[in-house]
Amino acid sequence: MPHPLSDLVVHTVTKPADAPAERLDADILVVGAGIAGLSAAIQARRLGRDVVLVDALPVLGGQCVNSMIGLFCGIYGNAPDYRQLTHGIFGELFEALEKTDDLHYNRTHTQTVTYDEVALGRWFENIVDELGIRVVLGASVSGVGIEGGVIERVDFATRFGPVSVTARGVVDATGDAALAWEAGLPCQVPDRTVWGSQQIRLEGLDESGKPEPVELVARVDEKAAQYGLVRRDGLAFFFPGRDTAVMNMTHVEAPLGAVEAADAQLRGRAQADRVVEFLRREFPAAFRNARVRAYGFPGRRQTRWLAAAHRLTLDEVRGETRFEDAVARTAWPVELHDRVEGYVWETFGPDHVHYVPLRSMLSPRARNLVAAGRCVDGDAAALSSVRVMGPCSAMGLAAAHALDLTLGEDVHRVDLTALRDRVRENVEG
Repeated sequence: MPHPLSDLVVHTVTKPADAPAERLDADILVVGAGIAGLSAAIQARRLGRDVVLVDALPVLGGQCVNSMIGLFCGIYGNAPDYRQLTHGIFGELFEALEKTDDLHYNRTHTQTVTYDEVALGRWFENIVDELGIRVVLGASVSGVGIEGGVIERVDFATRFGPVSVTARGVVDATGDAALAWEAGLPCQVPDRTVWGSQQIRLEGLDESGKPEPVELVARVDEKAAQYGLVRRDGLAFFFPGRDTAVMNMTHVEAPLGAVEAADAQLRGRAQADRVVEFLRREFPAAFRNARVRAYGFPGRRQTRWLAAAHRLTLDEVRGETRFEDAVARTAWPVELHDRVEGYVWETFGPDHVHYVPLRSMLSPRARNLVAAGRCVDGDAAALSSVRVMGPCSAMGLAAAHALDLTLGEDVHRVDLTALRDRVRENVEG
């Protein structure tokens, strides 16, 4: 008898000269599938909108999953009350990950939440699939059709060919304002590097021997030159009971050029390897048998962001300015990584809360675009206090509501009373 695969026919083909782009039409296009973009896409879909979600990575989750941040920050207020400031998707997300023991709460000056990035990634994938959100992955913005301040079409380059999406509302949650930049809208860039991180997850640890944070920082500062460490501080986020930890002990450049970005990734991983060697030798009780289970994608903090209708300032953050169009809040410190050896860390008092206005998410030159996440407008210090996951998620949710209320119209003219009612739990109480 012939082999059962003997009837498989192979065809020789060449690309047609006029191969068309794959075309999609949606109510709302969300570009960027990190915590801000996912929050926007999920909320928009639950509002009944047809949503297309696009990301440059080949997987969902953005930095919160794929850069192995390992810690939800900015969701809760400061000690001693630790009140929850951001809600949205976190209630159902935390409930799901608690059931599988993939979540752990930590209390210091504020409350952060350690999580398993694999479990988090699958939660996002499952909910996106259940909601019927159409997804395009591995897609970079290659062009934007904008006319009279209305973004009519966004083009993407993918390994499978070009994709073109038309939508009445657009969310730029790319992190570095890639969509706004390609649309020719004014953007902000810092005058010196704001350093990113090369996170790694280590396994084979002995949690009982872990050093205190103060001891770890002191030893890094003392031995940095010996081990070739550029950052003079660092953090180890142990996951209780698993003898694993995410390490945040590097500073790597985050350039916007393709070749430079690839080079920075390779140098970042080499830097992370030196960190592992340091930990094995200096803290053998915890790290003697440490192995790198995974290297995250390069983490990027502040690279390029939208020049919006309002630039959030450090004075407004320190002064807890309550805006009429506030859509997100947090108590997270100023955390500006503008020096290779360390970073500015300015904490706030027990009752402190600062806000993000919708105007910091809107370009004066675009009528149907809302930025969300770390590419909203602020001076460098102010942005460093609102670019963490709590307020980024709240901004994504607000972007979905603002576009839902104004679809086909000017988002700058959104009914603020209606918007405030929709985002109330993220700015009130």
